[in-house]
Amino acid sequence: MTRSLLTARRGLRGVLGAVVLLAAAEAAIRAGGADPTVLPPPTAVLRRAFGLAGNAEWLRSVAATLTVAAFGLLIAIAVAVPVGLLFGGLPGVETVTRPVLEFLRPLPSVAIAPLALLVLQDEQGMKLLVIGYAASWPVLVNTMYGLAEVDPQAKDTLRAYGFGTPAVLWRVSLPSAAPFIATGVRLAASVALIVAVSVELISGGSSGIGVFMIQVGSGYETDLAIGTALWAGALGLAVDALLGGAERRLFRWNVARLGAQR
Repeated sequence: MTRSLLTARRGLRGVLGAVVLLAAAEAAIRAGGADPTVLPPPTAVLRRAFGLAGNAEWLRSVAATLTVAAFGLLIAIAVAVPVGLLFGGLPGVETVTRPVLEFLRPLPSVAIAPLALLVLQDEQGMKLLVIGYAASWPVLVNTMYGLAEVDPQAKDTLRAYGFGTPAVLWRVSLPSAAPFIATGVRLAASVALIVAVSVELISGGSSGIGVFMIQVGSGYETDLAIGTALWAGALGLAVDALLGGAERRLFRWNVARLGAQR
């Protein structure tokens, strides 16, 4: 069975599972006579969610969140990839800095939002800093892991011909680690979107999905609030699928190698 057919079958099973779950929730809520303003049925939520597709304010909010998440992701890539190459290429540097990294990595990204706003005195700059901080970890870790998986014989061969460390890193290590870096970027994109919405919910602002959720929640429109959350999840899935497809096309040789190993 081909990979595309397997993917289609998995997707179909996922859709069927979601339909069954929604139908069960619909029946349970209506049978229980729940207050629709507190616990709206799935049909009401989906109707309000689909209605957002033509809402200009919602579309502006989506554009604002995706824009700040994309710029935050670019900052993370620009910082994390060179740092990961440095740490992964020079084990001594990684050993010295590991205690600092292990201290910073578990720190919740949204926890630094108030401090970032206090230091930068700029809402947009604070969002970019927090998103970049959170999204940098998947890229950094995957870059370091990718360098650890580089074939040592390939590096030794290049050194035998007189190439120095920068040339080995550029000609062998970086191309070999590229699929791992791409995976880190894909994971970081989801993190960037999640953190962007979270920061908007905490700090507010003039636009964004989080700001839209606050406005909807203040109007006690529970069905619309849940529909907004569904759209946020769908955007995350779409971004992940888009980057996953690009990753498979760019690194087909790696996909084929992993398939052969299985």
